[in-house]
Amino acid sequence: MSEAVKQEQVTGSSTLAISAAVAGWAIPGLGHLLLRQWSKALVYFLCVGGLAWAGLAMRGGVFGANSADMFDRLGFFADLGTGAFYFLSHTIQSAGPDVAHASGDYGTRMFATAGMLNLLTVLEAYEIGRGRRA
Repeated sequence: MSEAVKQEQVTGSSTLAISAAVAGWAIPGLGHLLLRQWSKALVYFLCVGGLAWAGLAMRGGVFGANSADMFDRLGFFADLGTGAFYFLSHTIQSAGPDVAHASGDYGTRMFATAGMLNLLTVLEAYEIGRGRRA
């Protein structure tokens, strides 16, 4: 076996790592599925999906891209981290947000938490793809 092949097996592939990261962002857990981490893929999809669905079911607000306030922009990036759930959020939550009640405010936080959790799983998928983590 050549030295280059051995090095590739030890360090992983940057193409695989980027593909896993993008796939993991688009659909939570898909990056780990591509890396053959079956149990992690299922757990991450259920956790991120459960948080996102619960946040939308509580009629939490989803931040938009066209806000002038810095905190709303941070909320937008957190929500965008949910990937496909962000783009489906207006279809799933047809009644619109209800942040006047405590449950709606908690729902907003749960959806943002789902996005941040998914971004952490994306980073882990990238590291596994690079071979830095098992």
